[in-house]
Amino acid sequence: MARPKTTKKKEKKNVLQGVVHIQSTFNNTIVTSTDMQGNAI
Repeated sequence: MARPKTTKKKEKKNVLQGVVHIQSTFNNTIVTSTDMQGNAI
């Protein structure tokens, strides 16, 4: 018998302050939002 798939429920994060890092190259742009400790949101 196949086991039912277990999925994690996404946790909603409330961040009051944060930092946005923007890395831009010729053909790509990466935008990363982090909290004040540097953890990606």
